[in-house]
Amino acid sequence: MNLEAVLERTIVGASSCRRTDRDHDVVDALRRREPMAAERLVSRYGERAYRLASRITGSAADAEEVVQDALWTVIRKIDTFRGESAFGSWLYRIVANAAYQKLRGRHSRRHEVSLDEVLPVFDERGGHDAPMVDWSPTTNDLAMQSELRTALTSAIDELPATYRAVLVLRDIEGRSNAEIAETLGLSIPLVKTRAHRARLFLRKRLDEWMTTVDAPTAAYAS
Repeated sequence: MNLEAVLERTIVGASSCRRTDRDHDVVDALRRREPMAAERLVSRYGERAYRLASRITGSAADAEEVVQDALWTVIRKIDTFRGESAFGSWLYRIVANAAYQKLRGRHSRRHEVSLDEVLPVFDERGGHDAPMVDWSPTTNDLAMQSELRTALTSAIDELPATYRAVLVLRDIEGRSNAEIAETLGLSIPLVKTRAHRARLFLRKRLDEWMTTVDAPTAAYAS
């Protein structure tokens, strides 16, 4: 099972909403100032906006404030949406900007790690110097799902804010590299690099977690 599937199963869950290109109904309702337009917007994008905001800020309370402010901005500025990009990309950009502003306002780097210090080491042929742990079968064990979810969430929270945003938009929300680049104000090559480095970091953290999980079992068996 690849890392994307693990993210899907442990962080998002089967009920997660993937992106939709059928947002014209929401846009039209907002532009016409229909009474239920705001409720429709929240129903379609509230949860996903919160997921992005919470990953960037690392705070449930801050994420709630970010989403409220961002969705209100979307409602107020809907007439500035020209349709040159997907509505979802435009909305995510507003959410991300609000989340970054909130993060800067706290003057806190949280517990973000330096990826260069913890990413896997490769040999001259591009292979891993240390063997990678085969943790994928564990994802099929229902008893381990909760622990894996906790470990993976903690690992994601260690990533720098922009890496977390790229990971959420690409591997959880299913956005394209071009959409993410536009949303976060990054180049496409940089989006690809950050997504790759984020995945390597998560895999390393899962390897470490699996080692601690297997250690008691191995000791008992011996």
